[in-house]
Amino acid sequence: MKCYICAKEGRDSDAVAICIVCGMGLCMDHAIREENDVWEGGYPFPAHKVKQRLPRILCPECAIAMKGEK
Repeated sequence: MKCYICAKEGRDSDAVAICIVCGMGLCMDHAIREENDVWEGGYPFPAHKVKQRLPRILCPECAIAMKGEK
């Protein structure tokens, strides 16, 4: 699989990760690794934050969207 963003820019880079939100293939230059808080508890709201964080890989577009930025 090739990096989608690089392919759009006319470059040929192998994908090393897939965006957890949109499924886009990403090279090392475009993959963004973030750590999320994990909440544990019942309905309707989480009761407490778990000490360990959950890593995830995002593309640049989804990383911006997840932060609520434009």
